[in-house]
Amino acid sequence: MDQPEPEGRRYAVGYALASKKQASFVQISLVNVAKERSIDLIKIDLEKPLIEQGPFDLVLHKIYGPEWTRQLEEYAAKNPAVPIIDSPDAIERLRNRISMLQVVTDLNLSEYHSVSFGIPKQIAVYDAGAVATVSLESKGLKFPVIAKPLAADGSAKSHKMALVYGTDGLSKLKPPVVLQEFVNHGGVIFKVYVVGKYVKCVKRKSLPDVNEENLDTLSGSLSFSQVSNLNNVEMSGDSYYKMMDLEDGMVEIPPMGFLSDIARGLRHQLGLHLFNFDVIRDTRIGDRYLVIDINYFPGYAKMPGYEKVLTDFFCDVLSKKDLAEDDGASNVGEGKI
Repeated sequence: MDQPEPEGRRYAVGYALASKKQASFVQISLVNVAKERSIDLIKIDLEKPLIEQGPFDLVLHKIYGPEWTRQLEEYAAKNPAVPIIDSPDAIERLRNRISMLQVVTDLNLSEYHSVSFGIPKQIAVYDAGAVATVSLESKGLKFPVIAKPLAADGSAKSHKMALVYGTDGLSKLKPPVVLQEFVNHGGVIFKVYVVGKYVKCVKRKSLPDVNEENLDTLSGSLSFSQVSNLNNVEMSGDSYYKMMDLEDGMVEIPPMGFLSDIARGLRHQLGLHLFNFDVIRDTRIGDRYLVIDINYFPGYAKMPGYEKVLTDFFCDVLSKKDLAEDDGASNVGEGKI
């Protein structure tokens, strides 16, 4: 059901995005759909103080750093009724691959008796001298493991991941690094996009399963691009997975009620409106699902019909802002610093 557009005037949504993110997200199709709903998307000039720009009815951003956080705090203090999507403090939790998944363990979805969920076993290694000698078994892990940079800051380096088959592969890693249990999952990943209360699940191809009988013949490590036979071309964007739709329909999506409840729980626990999370089905157990990654403000343009979904979200936030102002409130309460 469409969200009613705010009435009576036009609304300005200021966006502050890195150039690559801006190019992928602020497409002409989104601009036009928003314009039809009385919303103008306005680029925030990162070369000028935020406090001198606007006025904005909503601020949307994916910029990092203490100076930008300071500017947002200054803007929020002067414009307390303007929602800021999202809080830098809340976003920061997703920039660390250990803290991002800890919130999943706090969720309680006990009503789904036939479906269970959790996170993969994982450890963080901070010392370059210790990574080659770490005892996986003592940590509850075994080969193969996925090696990921601890920082999930959107940089090219943060997307460089590898599948490590043996001890000799550990010596090539550059800490701080996360070693995560690799779980066979049928070569399929479920990417769950969250936009406020809207939830959409899309199936994608992922890394192929590893035959444990062949582990003795494997050694070292391989980058994800090598494992996926992608001709060593580095993947870019918000995901390290091969982004191809599964058209055969043979893979069943997890129950949407289950995914929606996880999304709702994460939204409340994290205090975020815009994110996605990656889910795999543990083929050893069947109806057990693992959340393996959470990304802030992902590549929504890859989601079918993203223009309408995001515009509906803008309208919803702006309508609540108007109601708060009509009631004399000085703080919207959602998306604030």
